Amino acid sequence: MMGANGGRRRRGGPPQPLPGGGPGGPSGPKGPDDFDDDDDEPRRRTGWRRFVPSWKIVVAGVTVVVAGVFGMIAIAYANTPVPDKNDAQAEALAQGSTIYYSDGKTPIAHLGTKRIIVDISKIPEVFQDAVIAIENDTFREDSGISIPAMFRSVWMTATGQQLQGASTITQQMARNYYDGLSQDVSVKRKVMEIFVAVKINKTMEKNEILEQYLNTINFGRAYGIEAATQAYFGKRMTAAKLTPDQAAYLAARIQTPSWSPDAPGLQARFKDVLNAMARLNPEKYGTLPQTAKFPKTVKDPNLDQMTGLRGYMVSVVMHELSERGLKEEEVQSGGYKIVSTFDQRLMKTAQKVVKNVMSSVPNNREVHASLAAVDPTNGRVIAFYGGDDYTKDNWNEPFDSAKQAASAFKPYVLAAWLDAGYSLNSWLPGNETVPKVIPGQAANGFKNDHGGPAAVNAITATSASVNTAYVSMAYKLDQDAGKIGELDPVKQIVLDAGFSEDRMTKDIDEHHYQFSIGSAPVTAVEQAAGYSIFANAGKHVNYHVVKGVYLGKTLKLPERKPVKQVISPEASADAVVALEEVLKSGTAGGQGIGRPAGGKTGTNNEEKEAWFVGFTPQVSTAVGMYREECRTKSGKVVPPVNARCPYWKGKSPEKGDPKFTMTNPYSTPFEVSLGFAGASFPTRIWREFMLEAHKNKPVAQFPPKAGVGAPQDIVPSPTPTPKPEDEIVEEPTLPWEDDGGQGPGESECFPGAPECEVDIPDGGAEVPFEDPFSSPATPAKQSSTQASQGRRP
Repeated sequence: MMGANGGRRRRGGPPQPLPGGGPGGPSGPKGPDDFDDDDDEPRRRTGWRRFVPSWKIVVAGVTVVVAGVFGMIAIAYANTPVPDKNDAQAEALAQGSTIYYSDGKTPIAHLGTKRIIVDISKIPEVFQDAVIAIENDTFREDSGISIPAMFRSVWMTATGQQLQGASTITQQMARNYYDGLSQDVSVKRKVMEIFVAVKINKTMEKNEILEQYLNTINFGRAYGIEAATQAYFGKRMTAAKLTPDQAAYLAARIQTPSWSPDAPGLQARFKDVLNAMARLNPEKYGTLPQTAKFPKTVKDPNLDQMTGLRGYMVSVVMHELSERGLKEEEVQSGGYKIVSTFDQRLMKTAQKVVKNVMSSVPNNREVHASLAAVDPTNGRVIAFYGGDDYTKDNWNEPFDSAKQAASAFKPYVLAAWLDAGYSLNSWLPGNETVPKVIPGQAANGFKNDHGGPAAVNAITATSASVNTAYVSMAYKLDQDAGKIGELDPVKQIVLDAGFSEDRMTKDIDEHHYQFSIGSAPVTAVEQAAGYSIFANAGKHVNYHVVKGVYLGKTLKLPERKPVKQVISPEASADAVVALEEVLKSGTAGGQGIGRPAGGKTGTNNEEKEAWFVGFTPQVSTAVGMYREECRTKSGKVVPPVNARCPYWKGKSPEKGDPKFTMTNPYSTPFEVSLGFAGASFPTRIWREFMLEAHKNKPVAQFPPKAGVGAPQDIVPSPTPTPKPEDEIVEEPTLPWEDDGGQGPGESECFPGAPECEVDIPDGGAEVPFEDPFSSPATPAKQSSTQASQGRRP
């Protein structure tokens, strides 16, 4: 249909005006289109609003995320196991070990982690309060975590603003104590730490948590409150004795472990602790900030663990423990109490005596001295001198320096002789050349430099140190064994007496019968322990330095002291008779100590090494000395530095010539003559030490002479006087000449010879040698029967 104006009308007829105008009306807006289906759609957004999600979507999304997070947290919390003490980190329980003197009470050194686990009852309340006040004042009431501090810590760590630590004592303990909670700073670790802290708080008493915390935290010098107390306030101090000032000081160190003991920042932290304590309990600590004083601390004991004599003692103890299967790592973390054999007084005495005597030794900067003292009844090393400061020179002389024993080795030949059934009354070559058939020697064998009787008994051979007699004894024993040149009987004695088999075997192979007069290298501690077969009725216990290792009150490693009967008690008793004579009228005559004692001097070629080894029934002591010059490659002699030849050129390695190194040293040591024999300074050191070692000890007697064995006559028949027409060819002398009383290289000491006068370095009387068996009518050589009847030792 067409309207009046000729236009097409919309379906439904013409629009009808509404009263007053309105939609569809002439004066109102156009009404809705009958065909418009978008009445309920929101108005389209334009511009940036198109990218902003609807608030309904945001709320829904956040709800889902929060629910998911809490769900994940709930699941993670539920799956977090409750830790127990078996889950503790090894480091949290690690305790260093302490080495003690023989009394088991006086510490020598502490090794490894400085920690001593103590019960909460041994930790005073004042220290507990100090820690709680400054670290976590809500500890007694909180749930193990602090919500404000927790969110601050997680947020700041996640955003990288600051690396925050755990905030509560429980959280700190969880991180330090339990395995699985690493020290890494991360959100994952912190969340795990929170879960563990909450669960710990539900399963453990507050005192248990505090006890574990105070036993694990780092105070700088030590871990745990007990060890820290000793580290800062002295070895004899305990946590139970802490004053409020000291308690506040240690509490301040928890957040400042690396600071120096009197750092300004630490003093400020100390004041913070005092103020916190006053706030925590005004009634109890209200006046503390005004009255407390910053406490004085002791020198860091960790710096002295290896200085002075300590280092030498620690090194030999650790060596023995390692040999017995207790490795260094175990010692440093096992919390052991290690009781050594060392007597504190005698260790100091040994150092004092050696330094006192050395002050009068010529060229003493180049002279090295060692001393070792052993209890012959059990093998314990009771004292030694190896040097003055281990940190400057770690060469431990009595344990590390193996030097030729010279005539101080002869008593072992005497022991073999007597134990084989021969008598002290046997006749031995005194001025004769030992038979030429002895293998491994120069054409003329062994002979003595100075005149003397053609025959001597075993006592004179020992007190005058007659080389020809001792070589002949060793040769006779080999003849009996049917093994010439192997020295098996003597070798077996020295091996049973604790000497190195490798060194003994090598020396026999190289030197043959020189072995019998001391060519073998030995250490002072071996000699001190070896002479126990004379001091202890033929029995020997290997030397050792550890009495026992304890874990708590449990003995974990017992003392090593198996006893071996090396020679018969009778052979030992007779050997003592000969060795006593050395100190009465022999090469060390006049050097006795006012009680029964025996010993032997020894000096090698050119007096490069000198010894005295002596004993009583209670103590066996060896003293050895040698001299080294430091020479450059051009032969220039330079002074040693800290008892060592300098490997650099200059005053210090830093200022020295860089071309010189440890492998290309500026100087190297060369042994040179001491200028004195074993009867001189070594005997003097031995005597002074033994006098001190026997103070307040009862006088002990040796067993009486047994007088066992059959006398033997092994003196060669006199050589016929050559006829005038016989050609006499002078035989060459050996490079190893007779020691004449001390060992190879010294002149012999026979009655009437000027060498028999003993030089006493400290000004004592000179004691001429007297042969106790001589008589005006005694022939140079007698039969065995005459020897046993007419010249009884």
